[in-house]
Amino acid sequence: MPFPTFNLKSMDNQNLNTPQVISLRPAAVFAFLKVFPLILCTLGFLFLAWWIYPVFIWFSLLTLAMAIYRFTYIRRISYWVTPEFVRISRGIFFKRTDQVELFRVKDYILTQSFLLQVFCLMDLELRSTDPVNPVIWLRGIPHSNLVDTIREHVQEGRQHNRIYEIN
Repeated sequence: MPFPTFNLKSMDNQNLNTPQVISLRPAAVFAFLKVFPLILCTLGFLFLAWWIYPVFIWFSLLTLAMAIYRFTYIRRISYWVTPEFVRISRGIFFKRTDQVELFRVKDYILTQSFLLQVFCLMDLELRSTDPVNPVIWLRGIPHSNLVDTIREHVQEGRQHNRIYEIN
């Protein structure tokens, strides 16, 4: 099974030495799977409102609003991987952007639950020596050879910055 290619483009409002960046977002299917329990609660409250007590319609609307917010939040997460760093931007009303230099990455853990395997998605966990971000999660991204690409960038960054690991 061939791996999909990355979306290579320049980052908005960024001055980078290299013009190409790997830009990733969680898949819509992944976001839907994450909000599916809230959608089931919405339907349950709607059922209760129809058969038992009409006030349950407010609970149904509240859980639907939470599901829409969570879906939008997950879909607005952006991951950028360059030869120098990994940048994660998330948020709707309040944005937060975390950046970790790639030479700090120590381990790579790729996980795929059964549902992620069905939809050809993966979760990638990067363990780093960064005190603020010791674990970087890239969740719900398309299954690809991203681990190999990041590993190459990590090795190049360590050689460029003359960083040697002592065990």
